[in-house]
Amino acid sequence: MVRELIKGERARVYALFVIVMLASAFGNLSQTAVNAMMPEIMGEFDLDVSLGQWLTTSYMLVLGIAVPAATYLSKRFSVRQHVFIALAFFLVGALADCLASNFAVLLTGRICQAVSTGLLLPLMQTIAMTRFPEGRRATAMGVAGIAMGFAPNIGPTIGGAMSFSLGWRSFFVLLLVAVALLAAATALLVRGGAGDRSERFDTLSFTMSALGFGGLLLGFSEASSFSITSPFVWGPLVAGAAFLVLFVRRQKRVDDPLIDMGIFASKQYTVGFVVLCLLHASFMGVTLIIPLYVEGLCGGTALDAGIVLLPGTIAALFLNPLAGVLTDRFGIRPVTLASGLLLAVGSVLMVFIDEGTPLAVTTLCQAVRAFGVSGLMGPLISWSLAGLPGRIVADGSSFSIAGRQACASLGTSSMVLLMAVAGTSSAIASSPALPYQMAFAFSAAFAVATFAFIVAKVR
Repeated sequence: MVRELIKGERARVYALFVIVMLASAFGNLSQTAVNAMMPEIMGEFDLDVSLGQWLTTSYMLVLGIAVPAATYLSKRFSVRQHVFIALAFFLVGALADCLASNFAVLLTGRICQAVSTGLLLPLMQTIAMTRFPEGRRATAMGVAGIAMGFAPNIGPTIGGAMSFSLGWRSFFVLLLVAVALLAAATALLVRGGAGDRSERFDTLSFTMSALGFGGLLLGFSEASSFSITSPFVWGPLVAGAAFLVLFVRRQKRVDDPLIDMGIFASKQYTVGFVVLCLLHASFMGVTLIIPLYVEGLCGGTALDAGIVLLPGTIAALFLNPLAGVLTDRFGIRPVTLASGLLLAVGSVLMVFIDEGTPLAVTTLCQAVRAFGVSGLMGPLISWSLAGLPGRIVADGSSFSIAGRQACASLGTSSMVLLMAVAGTSSAIASSPALPYQMAFAFSAAFAVATFAFIVAKVR
C-alpha cells in the first residue's frame, strides 16, 4: 500500500514537472521564434525596424521583471493555481497575437506571454530541486535544460519555417492549441493544495525590482543601438543599478521580502550564480553574431547560418539530460570541468575564423561551444540551488534567472557594440573579419573566465 502511494505521488510529480517544463519551453520558443518572422510582421503592419524590434526587446524586459513575482506566487498559491495563472497569461497572449489587427495588440500579446514565461521558469527549477529525490535532481534539471537551452535555439528555425509555409499567425495558433492542451492536462493530473494566505505581496519591493532589472535590461539592449555615452544607455543603467541596490537593501529589512537575500549566505549558491552569469554573458549573443557572420561576411544564406547552428542545437536536446544524469552519478566537478573546457576551446577557436574559413570548420567550432554550454547549464543550476535550504530555493531560482537574463542582455549588446566600433576602424579595410572576431573575442573572454571560475571554485 505504501509502495503504491509512493508510486502514485512520484507519477504526479513527473506529470507536474513535464507540464511546467513544456509550458516553459513554449515560452522560450516564442521569445526567439519572432526573430525569424519579423520581416513578414513588419510588412503586414508597416513597421520600421526600430519599432518592430520591441516585439523581442519587450519580451526580454517583461520576462526579467516578472520572474521575482514567481516567488510570491509559489508561496501564496498552490502549485496548481500557480500553473493555471501562468497558463492563463499565455493563452490570452497567444490568442491576442493570433487575432492581432494592429501592432499594439500584437505587442500586448507578447507581453502576456513573457509574463507567463517569467512565472513558469522559476517554478520549473523549484520543482526539480524540491519535488525530486536528492540523487535525481541534476537529472531533472538537465531535462529542464531542454526548455532553457534547446527551445530558444530552435525557435528561429520553427518560426521561420511556419512563417514561410503558413504565415506568421500559424505559429501563435500552434502555441494556443499546445498551451490549451497543457491547461487541460493540469486540470486532470495536478492536484490542488493550499498556499499560505498570510503571505503578503510587497508592492514597493516589486516596483524596485521591476525598475532595477528592467533598467539594466533596457540599458544593455539600447547599447547595441546607441553610443555608450547616450542617455538612452547610461540613464536606464544608472537608474537600474540604483533601484537594484535599494531593492536588495529593502529585502534585508522587511518581514516578508519578495526575494530572501539570505540566498547569498550560501557560498555554493553564490559561486553558482556568478558562474551562470558569466556563462550567459558568453554564449547568448553568439546565436545572433553567427548568422551575421555567415550572411554578411561569408556571403552565405539564412539556410547556411541555420546549418552552422543546427548541430549544437540538436545536441542540446540530448546533452542537457545526459549531463544531469552524469552529475547525479559522478558529481558536479568532472562534468563541469569537461564541459567548461569544451566551451572555452570552442569559443577561443572562433576568434580566429574569417571570411576564408570553411563553414564546416565554423560549424565544428560552434558545435564544440554548444556541447560545453549544454553540459554546464543544468548541472550548475542544480548544484547552486542545492546549497540552499528548501524554504528559499524559489527565491534563489528567481534571482538567478533574473541575473542571468541581465547578463545575457549585457553579452549580446556588448558583442553588437564591439562589432559597430570595429566596423568604423581603419583596420577594417585590410581585415573585414575584424568586427566578428571582436565579438567572438568578447564571448571567448567570458568563456575562459567561466572555465577558470569552475576550476577554482566548483567542488
